Amino acid sequence: MNLSIDLGMFGRDKDIRPPLHSYVRVIPEPVLRLTSIDLNTTKDVTDLADLFNFGNDYLSLVKAGVIASGLIPPSFEGTNQNLTEILARIVAPGMGIELVTKVNDIPKGSRFAVSTNLLGSIISLLMRATGQTKNLTGGLDENERRLVASRAILGEWIGGSGGGWQDSGGVWPGIKAIQGTFAQPGDPEYDISRGTLLPRHRVLEGEDVHPEIGEKIMKSLVLMHGGMASNVGPILEMVTEKYLLRGAQETAARQQTNEIFDNILASIKEGDIQKLGANTARNFEGPIKTIIPWASTYFTEQIIAKAKQEFGADYYGFLMLGGMSGGGMGMFVNPDKYEDYKVRVLDLLRTTKQELSAALPFAMEPVVYNWSINRRGTWSTLHEGNEALMPEQYYAIHVSGLVKRDPESISYLRRAEIDYFTTYCEQNNLAYPLLRTIVSNLFKVSDPTSQGNRSVENDKAEQIKRENGFDYIQHEDIREELQKGRIGLSRNRLPAETAIDDVQPTDVVQFADLQDVTQLGEDAIRAGKVAVLSLAAGVGSRWTKGAGVIKALNPFVEIGGRHRSFLEIHLAKTRRVARQYGAKIPHIVATSYLTHAPIRQTLEQTQNYGYDGAVYLSEGRSIGQRFVPMERDLRFMWEEMPQETLDENKQKVRDAVRNTMIGWAKSKGEGTDYIDNIAAQRFSPLGHWYEVSNLLRNGTLARLLRENPAVETIMLHNIDTLGADVHAAALGYHRASGNALTFEVIPRRIEDRGGGLARVNGQVRLLEGLAQPREEDELALSYYNSMTTWIEVDPLLQLFGLTRTELQTADDAQLARAVRAVAQRIPTYVTTKEVKFRWGHGQEDIYPVAQIEKLWSDMSALPDVQCGYIVVPRSRGQQMKDPAQLDAWVTDGSKAHVASLGVFE
Repeated sequence: MNLSIDLGMFGRDKDIRPPLHSYVRVIPEPVLRLTSIDLNTTKDVTDLADLFNFGNDYLSLVKAGVIASGLIPPSFEGTNQNLTEILARIVAPGMGIELVTKVNDIPKGSRFAVSTNLLGSIISLLMRATGQTKNLTGGLDENERRLVASRAILGEWIGGSGGGWQDSGGVWPGIKAIQGTFAQPGDPEYDISRGTLLPRHRVLEGEDVHPEIGEKIMKSLVLMHGGMASNVGPILEMVTEKYLLRGAQETAARQQTNEIFDNILASIKEGDIQKLGANTARNFEGPIKTIIPWASTYFTEQIIAKAKQEFGADYYGFLMLGGMSGGGMGMFVNPDKYEDYKVRVLDLLRTTKQELSAALPFAMEPVVYNWSINRRGTWSTLHEGNEALMPEQYYAIHVSGLVKRDPESISYLRRAEIDYFTTYCEQNNLAYPLLRTIVSNLFKVSDPTSQGNRSVENDKAEQIKRENGFDYIQHEDIREELQKGRIGLSRNRLPAETAIDDVQPTDVVQFADLQDVTQLGEDAIRAGKVAVLSLAAGVGSRWTKGAGVIKALNPFVEIGGRHRSFLEIHLAKTRRVARQYGAKIPHIVATSYLTHAPIRQTLEQTQNYGYDGAVYLSEGRSIGQRFVPMERDLRFMWEEMPQETLDENKQKVRDAVRNTMIGWAKSKGEGTDYIDNIAAQRFSPLGHWYEVSNLLRNGTLARLLRENPAVETIMLHNIDTLGADVHAAALGYHRASGNALTFEVIPRRIEDRGGGLARVNGQVRLLEGLAQPREEDELALSYYNSMTTWIEVDPLLQLFGLTRTELQTADDAQLARAVRAVAQRIPTYVTTKEVKFRWGHGQEDIYPVAQIEKLWSDMSALPDVQCGYIVVPRSRGQQMKDPAQLDAWVTDGSKAHVASLGVFE
């Protein structure tokens, strides 16, 4: 027999099914067998160390549920208890327990609190099976529900997933109000905390609920998943920070939510669905966006705007689910046209996702759900006799493993069950789907979790190599050097005896002291002597946590009532300066194979975001294959370099994940080509040093000088250095100094890591963080590298052995030799980046990969290149590397400053 638990009611087909199932049964093997059907994963746990290891497989949540249920208490971690003996005492000697979970097509990022409710399902199921509840079947009483919810919170902490305390509402039936409460006598938090950890789940009944409101909600609320599976961790951290700081604006917004909450309760009581939709929309547009603007996305705003325009008065309001929109969301519409609007909403989601797929991190195709209100809460059913079967997907997972074993090693009951299930399949037309899945699991020919057909992706990879200057000989040399240890993370560093000192006041000039040369800069701008180069070749792995989207096109911030991308902001700044001085300022955008086509298409569609000056795309001419990292490099990065110490349990989970990644690297072959992904994720640009040399090789600089012969200076900047613009004073200083390169630096803050201005053996230069002999050296440096560089064109050409005339006539071979000669003088670094591998329904794995880079700042180390350094304000030089920086960027006035630098249309 087995026992199953259902929570909630959803479906993506015409049927409506319980979204969460858990099954438990006794098995004639002394193991704890864990199977997750939705993750296509099964495992026999035979020792406690494996049970408490949450980073070595996909079953961390299932393991946490087993522990939080009390079946194997948390206190058993680290003991010498024998799992087989524990199971023998729970069931019988030689017997074990099998736990199976199934999430019915609810993807990651649904905001349906799947993890917490799945924990609730597992925990209540195991509590029933071990006699911790009054009834084996049916519902739970109130005390049992609260205990399950409490243990679900414990499971979130144990497993390191960090779910919210409010998310366990599926344990209770129907419509409920979930509210935090003050600690009262008898509560464990009393005299320790003002509030209770566990909220009160008040089921709305009787006079609190209009008799028709449930049906009205089910026929009005369109529940959807937009396809984004963003990490809400930074959002939740920002919310907590805002609460602790007690900002006036945010406090007022929180007070407004009290009124909105009362209105929502009133609308449920009155049966007024339009009032309900209006208040959920007001909550999103008002308090939520006020407290944390990043909860919304450009994608979400587009969906709302399009729905309002298309549905008119039939659009009742938007419903926010969870900490961030773009994934799970809701929309109230006219119930009379509900079925039609569900189809139209899905079409809006798909078309908008297609428009923005290069700019935002979508993990899957959007879906719209069929759903109903769960009026029973968590519910248990006992299956006996011939009905005691697992779902058909369970057998597809297990049979593909069992066929590799000696039949005599498999228990008779298990063989008999599978034999019976084949008869069941024949009677219910499930035989062919079962066979198809088994074959896929056995031979991995058409793996449903893969990101694409392997042979197709291999063909794309070869095409990328042909079109982007892949050097096979250089690649083989680099791989050999990596595997033999001649290059690596630790080898990036300068010798330990290198003298690293902070710069002296005379080594830099202060931005505030440049007023005397402002006129010189203004004259140069008016004369058309300056151009801008925005580096947009990368995908900003830190910004999107490894997703292969284009950072330059990411519409991350709202300015002037619209979401703006990094690239649009930079063109808006160039527009303002050009208009201010009545000048023509060419704007170059350096791209790569990853970013060129989408950036070109976006600029064409937006007419260069309204910029009427010349815009050039400088396409990449260098590309490198990513590698599976070396174990020594991963250990150096995670064990020898300084690390933030996390909460005890999160630290344990992180350490386990890292050990698993090291095992993955060893199993794949350290230093081999990284090929387990779509083609675009297998390669990378070879570092931003090549973005300037690409100007020579792809003809962009020759064209720029041919069409704009007056240009003498180029301002280079990173795409995420939002405050950098063509400033007359900085330009004037650069031109007056005689420097070939003038770099802008900013005063260092404690969070600035990765490089700075230093005296290296007495020479003033920019020192990359990768090259610093000791971690503490960076802390002694006063200035951080902003990467913004004023480049004088003719001295740069001279460095490459060229003149303006020769640039116009040189062939590809001559330009390649010129670039190679300088490249040999620039250090080669091994770096690690995160890439996402997507599979299933929005599931994502993040892997570390090694890639090779040459960095632009090392130009300052060449003795024959005259360099200077300007200390600029942080608002000008700050780089936006992580979405977690956004809130502080707004709070300190940097956003307002950046907005003032541009003219937006």
